[in-house]
Amino acid sequence: MCRAGRWCGTGAAPVASRPLPNMPIDRVLVWFRRDLRCSDHAALSHALRTARSVACVFVFDRAILDPLRAQGCERDRRVEFIQRSVAEVDRRLRQAGGGLRVLHGDATECIVRLARQLGVDAVFANRDTEPYAIERDACVERALAAQGCSFQTFKDQVIFERDEVLAGSGRPFSVFTPYRKAWLHRLGETDLLPHPTPIDAGRLQPVPGGEKVPDLESLGFLAAGLDAIGIEPGESGALDTLDDFSARLDRYADARDFPGLRGPSYLSVHLRFGTVSVRALARLAQQHLQSPDPTHGTRGAQTWLSELIWREFYQMALYHHPRIVDQAFDPRFDRIKWREDPERFRRWCEGRTGFPLVDAAMTQLNRTGYMHNRLRMVTASFLVKDLGIDWRLGERYFARQLNDFDLASNVGGWQWSASTGCDAQPWFRIFNPVTQSQKFDADGRFIRRYLPQLSGFDTRQIHAPWTVEVGQQRLAGCVIGTDYPAPMVDHALARQQTLERYAVVRQPK
Repeated sequence: MCRAGRWCGTGAAPVASRPLPNMPIDRVLVWFRRDLRCSDHAALSHALRTARSVACVFVFDRAILDPLRAQGCERDRRVEFIQRSVAEVDRRLRQAGGGLRVLHGDATECIVRLARQLGVDAVFANRDTEPYAIERDACVERALAAQGCSFQTFKDQVIFERDEVLAGSGRPFSVFTPYRKAWLHRLGETDLLPHPTPIDAGRLQPVPGGEKVPDLESLGFLAAGLDAIGIEPGESGALDTLDDFSARLDRYADARDFPGLRGPSYLSVHLRFGTVSVRALARLAQQHLQSPDPTHGTRGAQTWLSELIWREFYQMALYHHPRIVDQAFDPRFDRIKWREDPERFRRWCEGRTGFPLVDAAMTQLNRTGYMHNRLRMVTASFLVKDLGIDWRLGERYFARQLNDFDLASNVGGWQWSASTGCDAQPWFRIFNPVTQSQKFDADGRFIRRYLPQLSGFDTRQIHAPWTVEVGQQRLAGCVIGTDYPAPMVDHALARQQTLERYAVVRQPK
C-alpha cells in the first residue's frame, strides 16, 4: 500500500478454524461484493455452516459501471480485474457442484428479485462501510424485509471495524499511533483465524443451465491489458503474489520507500477486491514476528502490519466521518482558497510538470494504474503545495486511475498529504520534489524507466536537469523546454506561497 495503508493462503501455516454460531436457516443467498474469493470468506462460511441450501450471486452494479462508461472508460482495468476474478469464483464453485449467478443491473433490484425467485430465507453478505454501500444495503434490507427475507452482514474486509477500536473516551481515534496501540492491544488469538468455507460439502445450489459469467463486451467494456502490466486477477493471482511477497517480507521496511526496487507487496489491488483475505496478510506478519527462525527479522513484519492497520484506521475514520469525502477532516482547512488553474492541473495529470520524479510517477499511474506509495505522497504534495490546487481534484483523478482505488485509503492519503486530515503531516511540511528524488531514486532508475528521454543525464543531473548547462543538455540528447518540459514552478517560491495560503488556519473564525 510505504505508507501503504495510508492510501492502503499460501505461505501461511495451517491454523484452527474459528467457531461459528448455530443459526438454523433453510435457504441462503450469498451476495459476493468486494470479496471475490472462495476461501476464508465470512458470509459464505456462515451460510455453509447454517443453511441447507446455499446459492451465490454477484451483481455488476450499473450504478458503478454506467458512470465509468459515461466518462469514456471502456478499457477500465478494474472492471477487467473484477470480471476475471468473478469468473474464477464461478469456476471454483461449479467444480464443487454449485456456481455463481452473475447479474448486470441495479444491485438493489437484482438482489431483491433473485431472493424472491429463489425463495430464500436470508441474504448473507460481507459488510462494506463506504457511504454508497451503506445506503445501498439499507435499501436492500428494507426491501427484503417487506417480502419476509432477512439481510445479514458479516465482518470480513478488516480485522477490526467501525466501533471495535475506540479511545478510552468511547470516541473514534483521530491520531494513528494511539489507534495502532489500541488495535494491537485488542488483537487476540482468534482474530486472525480463517473462516472455514467447505464448498464441497454438498450444500451449494447449482446455476441453471446456460447461465454464465458475462464477458466484458456484454457489460459494455473492453479488455484493458492486465496481463501486459503483470496483474494476475483472482484468488489464484492473489496467492501467487502473496507467495512472492512472503519471501521478501523481511526486507520490506528497508525496500518499501524506493520505487526503483521490488519493495512493496503489490497486494493492494487484491486486498481492494477481496481476492485475498486481510486475515491471511496479518497472519503472515504475525508468523514472522513470532518465528523462532533467526533469519526472520521483525522490522519488515512490524512495518507491514502497521500498514494494514493504517488501512483500518482510514476505514474507521470514513465510517464515523463520511463528510471527509468532500470536506476537510479539520474544518479549519476548508477556509483555504485554492488556485483555480485547469492548465496546471492538466499538466500534472499528464506528467508534464518538469519535475522528473513527479512526471515519472504520473506516467506510471497513467500507463499501468499503479503508483508506488512514496510517490503517491510526493505527487499529492506537489499538486497541493507546489501548484496550490485543491486536494479533491487530485483525489478524484487518482480514483479514476488507480487499480487499487479504495475510497477510505484514497481520501485518507490525500488529506494526509494536504495536511487537512486526521493525523496528517503538519501543514508547513512541504515535500521538495528534487530532494525526494535524490533520496528515494538516487541512481535515477525509476525516472529512466518512465522518462527515457532523460536517460542521457547522469545520476547527479537527472533529478533537476534544468540546472544543467544547455551544451550538456544537448550532449544528453534532451534540451529542457524542447524535449522535456521546464519546471512549472520555482519550488522555493511555491513553498512560501503555500505557507501564506495555509496561514488562514491560524486566524479566528
